[in-house]
Amino acid sequence: MQLKSTLILSLFLVSSLSFGQELALVKEGGKAGYINKSAEFVIPAQFDNAKSFSDGLAAVEQDKKWGFINPAGEWVIQPEYDKVKYFDSGLAVVLKDDIWQYIDKSGTRVETPVSDKYFDFNDGVAFYKAQDQIGLIGPDGEIILEPTYDKINKFRNGYAKAKKNDRWGIIDKTGKVVVPVEYTAIGNELTPAGVDARKGESFGIVSNGTFNVIDGADKVWGFHGDAKLTYARKDKKIGFVNSKGEWVIPPSYDKARAFSDGLAPVANGKTWGYINESGEMVIESSYRDAEIFSDGMAPVKDKKWGFVDKTGKLIIPMDYDITAGLAFLSGRDSKGFINGLARVKSKKGWGFLDTSGKLLGDKWFENAEPFVTVK
Repeated sequence: MQLKSTLILSLFLVSSLSFGQELALVKEGGKAGYINKSAEFVIPAQFDNAKSFSDGLAAVEQDKKWGFINPAGEWVIQPEYDKVKYFDSGLAVVLKDDIWQYIDKSGTRVETPVSDKYFDFNDGVAFYKAQDQIGLIGPDGEIILEPTYDKINKFRNGYAKAKKNDRWGIIDKTGKVVVPVEYTAIGNELTPAGVDARKGESFGIVSNGTFNVIDGADKVWGFHGDAKLTYARKDKKIGFVNSKGEWVIPPSYDKARAFSDGLAPVANGKTWGYINESGEMVIESSYRDAEIFSDGMAPVKDKKWGFVDKTGKLIIPMDYDITAGLAFLSGRDSKGFINGLARVKSKKGWGFLDTSGKLLGDKWFENAEPFVTVK
């Protein structure tokens, strides 16, 4: 019976790891470890320093040297490096004996054409610099795109802005141009609705291969996620436009942020509220600051931060500080809720609140980074 129970438990653990789990890096007693979503230590706080999990491994420091562990807390790559970056696409940049190099998940050095600066892998590719030009290499070390650009920014959802001869466009991970390199400036992310851009003195939206100029605009911001509207400025006031560059909500606000979950924070004077996509004020202006919605909740501020739902009801009192931390590792740059939890700070330390305001595990930590999925 005991053997049967042990086998069932083992199968459960293997299954859990196969389908992924969410772990957060925290500090307790001056040491770093990792907790699950019950605030239980899965990997005890025992490391001098550590990074969040990325691509299935986490970098941790022991005795002033860095190595990598798996989700079970086992050493996969022994601590022998002076500096390390995050794993992505099976590779990480590390420094040993004053030499930067790529290693794979076995700790084996991977040969690449790089001889100068080593860039982190991101979304399956890494920058490759030669003679002051930037190209791309793949995780196999092979060249995907010969160095032909003056600059390429970080890839987001498979696309990146690229610069050549003082003009910007967007390329995909194969190096294919998806938005012509002909704009004075271009946004950081290509979304289903398009991307914000500038050509000469004109500001607009590039959508379906067409540059749609926004009448009178002197600035435009990017779309958030799958939102159909973004914000732009005209005559020192901010309104909202669609992918065709048409004003859907006239410019009448002093400040604004992106639409998310169908609502956008806007401000006139010193107070913030929320409007819907018809421009109707659905949460009255009464806050000193306000962030975008995520998971049906939004951070709002008086002296401290709390959270409201989409009806404007204050669900979590304004007693906390908030920050995005390393939320990019979770795939969402949010200062609010990510998968049902928000990272907050109180006088007692850092912790996680659920959407009812309950403190995860009733525990505060010296520091805490957002949860990331570990596969």
